[in-house]
Amino acid sequence: MAKVITDANFTETLNTQMPVLVDFWATWCGPCRAIGPVIEELAAEYEGKAVIGKCNVDENEDAPMKYGIRSIPTLLFFKNGELVDRLVGAAPKAEIAAKLDSLI
Repeated sequence: MAKVITDANFTETLNTQMPVLVDFWATWCGPCRAIGPVIEELAAEYEGKAVIGKCNVDENEDAPMKYGIRSIPTLLFFKNGELVDRLVGAAPKAEIAAKLDSLI
């Protein structure tokens, strides 16, 4: 299951040796709902290799503002706590997995 990421645990979540994928989403967003199951599948497939989580933009303001989230879904990829890549929009599972694989 994807980790629930909030403003309160965002920095702590990035403090890992594993790559981190954060899905910025909202319940009212159709494309967000479309890729939600993909994010959950990737969370299961990459367990122990990467941290995959979801940050609801309606419940958290600081992290989306800090990273300039203007459209959702936006996927941010972190390595060693640093932002290294991003995808905006509902990307296919293979594209998301390829970006994760490049960081492992």
